[in-house]
Amino acid sequence: MKNLFFYKLEEAVRTNNSRLCIGLDPRVDDIPAPFCNEDDPIFAFNKAIIDATSPFACAFKPNFAFYEAAGIEGITSLKKTIDYISPEIPIIADAKRSDIGSTAEAYAQSIFDYFHCDAVTVSPYLGEDSLAPYLNFKDKGIFVLCLTSNPGSMDFQIPNDLHIQVAQKVMRWNTAGNCGLVVGATKPEYLKIVRDIAPDIPFLIPGIGAQGGDLEKVLEFAPQGDGTGYIINVSRGITQPSGEGDFITRVTEAAARYHKLIHIAKENMA
Repeated sequence: MKNLFFYKLEEAVRTNNSRLCIGLDPRVDDIPAPFCNEDDPIFAFNKAIIDATSPFACAFKPNFAFYEAAGIEGITSLKKTIDYISPEIPIIADAKRSDIGSTAEAYAQSIFDYFHCDAVTVSPYLGEDSLAPYLNFKDKGIFVLCLTSNPGSMDFQIPNDLHIQVAQKVMRWNTAGNCGLVVGATKPEYLKIVRDIAPDIPFLIPGIGAQGGDLEKVLEFAPQGDGTGYIINVSRGITQPSGEGDFITRVTEAAARYHKLIHIAKENMA
């Protein structure tokens, strides 16, 4: 039986016929001019994106760093953004937290009790005790960094088989069924290795879009045996769309395009 977060996520997947997770990563300097005249430009920008893309999304993923960079006003914008999103659509806090137990407990309370997010990304490299405070929130989702999409993942993760060790450990830690893995789209051949180790653990997959991940190769290996168990995150490819003309029209078109591309890739795998 799925925990509450993963049940909510699959309900959103079914409702919107979507496995597209949309990253809300506002860079203050890149917010279009019309939103800059608002009292809260970050929230106004996010609100417009949420309104335009909700029909195509199964989850939203705000990256806390971009809000923290804007100081107290940014934290306020983050809280307002989270509160604005429909309760039917899960919210994943992209925070990548990791620290000793007492500090991790405070981080977990902030993300789940104050911001009321449904899930969080965490780093496993301090070990099980550093993740226990998150895992104790049994109705939440805990996405553990396993194989990241950035070039630096080749420094430690792959040469030292850390992605394999993380996947094996998470299989042991997943006693409440609330664990997922972050597995990047830029190395699909290694994604297959992780899926073989963790056949029943959901994947959050970044790296499609601006980072150049191959969607069809990813979908060859990402799904669980029943075709579920993964979501594809796109951030800049949707919230910073190319082209000219009305910004929100371009955002909507970009979300619709990625939504369609995921379906096409799934059909090609059938």
